[in-house]
Amino acid sequence: MKSRYNLTSNEKTLLISLEKLKKATPEELAQSAGMKIETAMQAAFLLEENGLARVDESVIETYELTDEGRKYVSEGLPERKVIDAISEPTPLQELKQRFSPDVAGIATGWLRRKGWANIENGMVAPTGNAGKGEDEYVLERFEGQARTIEELGTNTGIVTELLKRKLVTKKDDKHRSVSITAEGLEVAASGIIIEEEVARINSEMLKSGQWKDVKFRPYNIHTPPKAIYGAKSHPYQRLIDQMRRIFLDMGFTEIKGEVVQSSFWNFDSLFQPQDHPAREMQDTFHLSSTSELPVEYKDNVCAMHEYGGDTDSTGWGGTWSEEIACKNVLRTHTTALTIKYLADNPNPPVKAFSIDRAYRRETIDPTHTPEFEQLEGVVMDKDMSFANLLGCLKEFYHRMGFEDVRFRPGYFPYTEPSVEPEVYVEGLGWVELGGAGVFRKEVTEPLGIKYPVLAWGLGVSRLAMLKLGLKDLRLLYQSDIDWLRKSEICQL
Repeated sequence: MKSRYNLTSNEKTLLISLEKLKKATPEELAQSAGMKIETAMQAAFLLEENGLARVDESVIETYELTDEGRKYVSEGLPERKVIDAISEPTPLQELKQRFSPDVAGIATGWLRRKGWANIENGMVAPTGNAGKGEDEYVLERFEGQARTIEELGTNTGIVTELLKRKLVTKKDDKHRSVSITAEGLEVAASGIIIEEEVARINSEMLKSGQWKDVKFRPYNIHTPPKAIYGAKSHPYQRLIDQMRRIFLDMGFTEIKGEVVQSSFWNFDSLFQPQDHPAREMQDTFHLSSTSELPVEYKDNVCAMHEYGGDTDSTGWGGTWSEEIACKNVLRTHTTALTIKYLADNPNPPVKAFSIDRAYRRETIDPTHTPEFEQLEGVVMDKDMSFANLLGCLKEFYHRMGFEDVRFRPGYFPYTEPSVEPEVYVEGLGWVELGGAGVFRKEVTEPLGIKYPVLAWGLGVSRLAMLKLGLKDLRLLYQSDIDWLRKSEICQL
């Protein structure tokens, strides 16, 4: 054997097997060599480093139906069920009763998107263009098996749409093969002697002198050692802790609250009309449970919504429904916590904040997820002004490391005046990071709050993406161990 090769016994055994097989899968190679697959592949990679073998790897993307996808293959997509059931304009409310709010809510969105129906003033009117869609054909082509895009005979756009609807899932199948090189054949042909090797010397060998007669496994002193990474917090958690520390240092009190909130605290107390789009099934996770309304506030909130209460506001008009207000939802913002805290603590001064999770029915993509963190804060005191709000937010962003901060006029249902804070990021320009304003009297008066309230809600995940240099929000929640290990603990 050529002296320049110093192979281990496993490498020698594998090379002998490769000489016979020429090319094999890891399973075939391990069986031939009488090794575990892991041991065989470790030896194969070592042979590859010496140019005696080659390891080839390919990835085949396949797709298969989810449980929901299989259900729709047999029953039909929601939009298909609805459009097949109507031949003339039909009230949306009637469809919700016939098909359940979930099915009707999903169906109406896709009916409009596919051009199968027009939806105006609560009426769903078929357009007569409801021919069988490519997505329906593709679902049928699965036939209960995993398929590649080529086997499905479609394009990536249709499959991406089905992935977003969670009707199919993607699976990456890795395929490896190991083959012997010309140099490997030459080494094998020169004759290979397999000897028992010792990897570690022990005290018995030293006492008996046996160490003089054994063959030691070669050790490459030039092989770089395995990197060692110290324990540390997740980068996202470190940023959340930094934000929390900033507000605590500024004299704020941190508050917590339930994930499940009544529509009263999540919407009505903030003067959002009961027919506001944010309450629709597409935006909010509605629950079947209900909560009792606070007796001391419900009549005042009702009066404010219907005719403006004792203020010069005109309210929203119409009839305010206690039944709608008592329905529970997964909180769509953490303002539900701060407004209740203010109602329970009406005497100034109040400086409170919350960093917690909120939930909305969002399609998962690089900039949206159904659950996300929000930083919410309020200041209530005598003589508080809009200038105080801007100063407080500017101080926070400066402490987070953003030198240039500006504010643009904005609109939010429960604050007036309102602004959108922006920070300047090199390479991106001005980036909007939330909303802020002074609570309207329609919010504070019904709850007995007599002093100005400065309020803000900031997107924690968007700020984290900027600080960590990420382009995909989902990376914050994925356990990419390499990224976690190499992320900086602090940024200078």
